[in-house]
Amino acid sequence: PRKGSPYAMRFKEFSKKQLKALTWWCDTSPHKGLDAIICDGAVRSGKTLCLSLSFAMWAIYGAPPGNLAMCGKTILSLKRNVVEPLCEALRQTGIAHRLKASENRLTIGKGANARTVFLYGGKDEGSAALIQGITLSGILLDEVALMPHSFVEQALARCSVKGSRFFMSCNPEHPYHWFYTGWILKAAEKNALYLHFTMKDNPSLSPEIISRYKSLYSGAFYDRFVLGKWVAPEGLVYPMFSHAHIVDELPEFERYAVSCDYGTVNPLSAGLWGESEGAWYRLREYYYDSKKSGVLKTDEEYADAIAELTSAIWPEAVVADPSAASFIACLRRRGLTVEPALNSVADGVRLVAGALRGKRLFFHRSCADAIREFSLYRWDEKAQGDVPLKRDDHAMDDIRYFAMRFLLPEAEGAGGFCAVSVARADDRGRPCQKRPLYG
Repeated sequence: PRKGSPYAMRFKEFSKKQLKALTWWCDTSPHKGLDAIICDGAVRSGKTLCLSLSFAMWAIYGAPPGNLAMCGKTILSLKRNVVEPLCEALRQTGIAHRLKASENRLTIGKGANARTVFLYGGKDEGSAALIQGITLSGILLDEVALMPHSFVEQALARCSVKGSRFFMSCNPEHPYHWFYTGWILKAAEKNALYLHFTMKDNPSLSPEIISRYKSLYSGAFYDRFVLGKWVAPEGLVYPMFSHAHIVDELPEFERYAVSCDYGTVNPLSAGLWGESEGAWYRLREYYYDSKKSGVLKTDEEYADAIAELTSAIWPEAVVADPSAASFIACLRRRGLTVEPALNSVADGVRLVAGALRGKRLFFHRSCADAIREFSLYRWDEKAQGDVPLKRDDHAMDDIRYFAMRFLLPEAEGAGGFCAVSVARADDRGRPCQKRPLYG
């Protein structure tokens, strides 16, 4: 190793799984006809270095002509975690390479075999524009689960050259992450080789180091970082939510409703619901985050989105965020029946949880943001009482609004009659005993 190099390393041997990642594209490999490789699993399992080496070897000896690309969450993390260790490995193996950091470009090989690899960061939705327009012969996506879906889809779409291939690696996230559901669970459909790594697949780790890592984590983080499992974090508000609540086909519906959580700077989330034989289904949804897009929308534009969401369906009611007075007025001017939602967090969470347990709430697979938030919506451990954290909660709020309007009478068994409690005060503003308010 180069003296003083922070990436100094010595290769001893590769595990069987690492060798498979290194050689999957070779002519003698049984996987040579596949289009992609996906490597996920535990931290420090050796998947990143092996995949980047495999990509470099393929670039020289197997890739079709054209430009290549390597992508990370950011340019800085890509250079630090992938490019610089790869350059050290290439130096040790005697392969010519040159990194032009100022141009975000890496050249692998020399002479007629030299290949140009462009470096990109995929930190947010706007990053998709950076890679748009280029034609690629292959791409490596490091920590692909941390990148926006739009960036990854745009990056893969750039690989239009015949014989182009995808190299993807990541550590696990939550089990409803778009990459897990869309790629790992569908690896065969995507014509991809899926390799799951554990620390035992990295021969360079001593038993003492493995034991140290095992002692660092517990619970869900142990399952993710040590075992490499795609599991939900601890403290979930709805731990009963599972793949059984996600459907691909929808029945005929008897009536329809819409629920909406309003946001200008924060996301706006709206869902279209249909009832069939006592169960409610979220058919489709609209979710807009102005922070990601960089563009604020008006009430009229949001109302247009609600109209597109419902299409030819006329909902029985639109249950809207009670704080969104101007938006409610905008929807009413369009002839919709709009009701301000009952914003009781504890009661709403209880109703949604009960409906999930009773298999009375289902979600079409296209409702990706609601499914995503179910796996992230957590209790605030520092709060006094049962209070969820105010993040990853916009679809969760609109679902609560829906539950308080359409599930509360059913949960109470009152046949459309419900009772809630509100605080009252006397003429001097002193609090009185709570009394039921009927409706």
